[in-house]
Amino acid sequence: MGRLAAAYGQAVTAHRQARDRLERARLALGAPPADVTGAAEVVARLARLGGRLAAPTPGATPLTEAPAGVRVGEANTLDGGFPVLVPLGGGCHLTVDADARDPRVGELLRALVLRLLATAPAGTVRVAGIDTVAFGATFLPLRPLLDAGVLAPPATTAAEVAALLDEAERHARAAQHAAPAARELLVLVAAAAPSPPDLARLAALTHAGPSAAVCVLLAGHPPAGAAHPPPLGAATALRLMQRYAHVGDPPGYPFSGDGSGLAAPVVLDGDLPPATVAALAGHLGPAVRRDAPPTFADLLPARRWAGSSAAGLSTVVGRAGRQPVTVAFDDATPHWLVAGRTGAGKTVFLLDVLYGLAARYSPAQLQLWLLDFKEGVSFTEFVPTERDPSWLPHARAVGIESDREYGLAVLRELRRELNRRAGVLKRHGVTKLADLPGDAAVPRIVAVVDEFQVLIAGTDAVAREAVDLLEELARKGRSYGVHLVLASQATTGIESLYGRAEAIFGQFPLRVALPGGAGALDPLNGAANALPIGAAVLNTAAGAAGADTVVRFPDAYAARADLARLRHELWRDRPAGDSPPAVFRGYEPARLEDDPTFAGLRPGVGPPVVLVGRTVDVAGSTASFTLDATPGRHLAVVGTATAGADVLRAAALSLARQHTPGEARFLLAPLVAAAGPAADDTAAALAAAGHPVERLDQAALRDRLATLAATPPTGRTYLVLFGADAASATLAGIDPVTFRSGHDDLRVLLREGPGHGVHLLGWWRGLRRLADDLGGSHHRDDAACLVALNVPGAELGLHLGEHDLAHTPRADRALLVDRHDQRTRLIVPFAWAGHEPDEES
Repeated sequence: MGRLAAAYGQAVTAHRQARDRLERARLALGAPPADVTGAAEVVARLARLGGRLAAPTPGATPLTEAPAGVRVGEANTLDGGFPVLVPLGGGCHLTVDADARDPRVGELLRALVLRLLATAPAGTVRVAGIDTVAFGATFLPLRPLLDAGVLAPPATTAAEVAALLDEAERHARAAQHAAPAARELLVLVAAAAPSPPDLARLAALTHAGPSAAVCVLLAGHPPAGAAHPPPLGAATALRLMQRYAHVGDPPGYPFSGDGSGLAAPVVLDGDLPPATVAALAGHLGPAVRRDAPPTFADLLPARRWAGSSAAGLSTVVGRAGRQPVTVAFDDATPHWLVAGRTGAGKTVFLLDVLYGLAARYSPAQLQLWLLDFKEGVSFTEFVPTERDPSWLPHARAVGIESDREYGLAVLRELRRELNRRAGVLKRHGVTKLADLPGDAAVPRIVAVVDEFQVLIAGTDAVAREAVDLLEELARKGRSYGVHLVLASQATTGIESLYGRAEAIFGQFPLRVALPGGAGALDPLNGAANALPIGAAVLNTAAGAAGADTVVRFPDAYAARADLARLRHELWRDRPAGDSPPAVFRGYEPARLEDDPTFAGLRPGVGPPVVLVGRTVDVAGSTASFTLDATPGRHLAVVGTATAGADVLRAAALSLARQHTPGEARFLLAPLVAAAGPAADDTAAALAAAGHPVERLDQAALRDRLATLAATPPTGRTYLVLFGADAASATLAGIDPVTFRSGHDDLRVLLREGPGHGVHLLGWWRGLRRLADDLGGSHHRDDAACLVALNVPGAELGLHLGEHDLAHTPRADRALLVDRHDQRTRLIVPFAWAGHEPDEES
């Protein structure tokens, strides 16, 4: 650099001497003095111009489309100095051949960051640092910017650098598809050249052009010892000498005509005062939105229910940088797969989506079918409760802590709707919902299955049918406006999906990966590996790398008041005659007194119907069977759980409502102490309804069976046995006169009683005892209606002769089997409020 300065000085001296000689010659010849601009005046003009350019109006220059001149230091000449500016932003970058281990490099980089931030409008520049040589110390003087959210924590490890470059590439892709005015400049500041693969990625960003909205400040390039470093794009090169720096020609704004750069030594600028850093951070902090997630209000449209779902559905789910991110249910992304660990915000994300859709589309345009298989209340707020009678008018079926069988029923109902819509399209001769005439238009359906892996767990009949239905709905749903959202903590290792996962998940192009949900993405896609809570990766290419957008979404639970206000507004504006959704609450017991079918029972309307519970189906229909004259039309409740007594109570009271007072006679036999309270309540309720009630002990039961078998009574008679197996020993005795046992009379009653209006309702505490009383398995149809409580599925299947019966006993559930109608249904048995639930059931 000393030789350059000496040569420059000699050139200036020679120029002065030549100018003086020329001036003297003109004077000697009497010519007027020439208007010659000297080097000193040129330098002065450069100083004035550079001073003005180096201090632009704060916040006046956007840096994503056109570069701004940013001061790097001052050039020194014998005639004075002037500021040196290089173009940055707008596709222009800067490299320094030394890294931040030279203090001048760190000072320069920090000064450039501050000047870029001060030049651009507040909130339009974001800075991310890489410091693998000083472990972040290069950026310590800029700590106020870090606290303000303008500067991201610097990457100091290889993994952090890779993650930062992933984010930068996503930023560049998103910026290229965004409107120019909406782009945010990302300034990548590398205090030293990273590893060769990461350096190649940085170099690629410098070739991306202005639309990528990335500016790279790279120190330590070219790396020492690198034979063929990757070529950079439009970058100004700085080369450090012992005391000065040489500035090469900037891209598009050359200092020289021969490519040699600025022919003057440049003293680089040092750090700006700490007060300047603090003041800039205070100015930019309020405008920085990167680390502040959007609010729930940001997701809502300006006008409610203004959208049309003919071509698809869309809603805003959050922001990527400063830009809102919209996702859709349409031909391109008909179904979504959502994954995230516990506490990652999966439920919050789903609520954001559902409320956003409900605010944009009316119930005539959108229906919601919601299933939750975890022990939570994710969708409770969408249904009426005791505290809040409102509901979301778009919701048609909501399962809270759903049973697998309920989920299966919902999938069956969706398939029926799919087939119905296929018929509608055929009748009108169209292939798309958008082409249907107005009077035939149908709403789009979004079906959300939270923790869907519970529904298809194992390889039993429920899992197999659920997988078949999911595959069919995924393949056909796009054509008929039925869209699926499957959410889970994990999407791998599901046994029922072996060999079929790709066939199903291949229909889910939109993947949403929350923290811990990288399984929703391709194994080679690490975009979700370092996500914070409140962020998600949206991928529209079935998880493949290169189609990721990182979005921040609001915490819906933090906006409870806003959610409640919106829900009440939508409920208030619901269509006339809109009914509440069908709700299945898996945790809630069924009460006979709350059942609408029970309330509607009247005497003399057809044969008597026995009510035993609520069917686990979409409609929540009442579980019942008819007592007609067919042999074997009796009820056998089986299981050790004392809920058996509750079922008998419900059965007896439902029958009582179908007879006028005195028309039916009830014979109650409380044979076990555990059934005493339920039997007493049943007797009192029957007597209050005006029906004759007779209580029997074991001996009286034996005599009454003999009488009923020998002389059938007139009118309806119901024999209700609470703990029928307790009388087995008594019934087994042989009468010395007639040589008949009580079992003989019981079996005659079971076969012939229905023809004479006599029906038995009994609770047995074990299947073996029931089979013995019936006379063996070949007589099982003599008690055709069976309610199995806590009976193992294998044992029940053996009794029924169904070897593939899938039933797992659990509390508040029972299996209703009607042997005559060949129906098997899971039910929630009616429970009596006077009984505590059985812990062991």
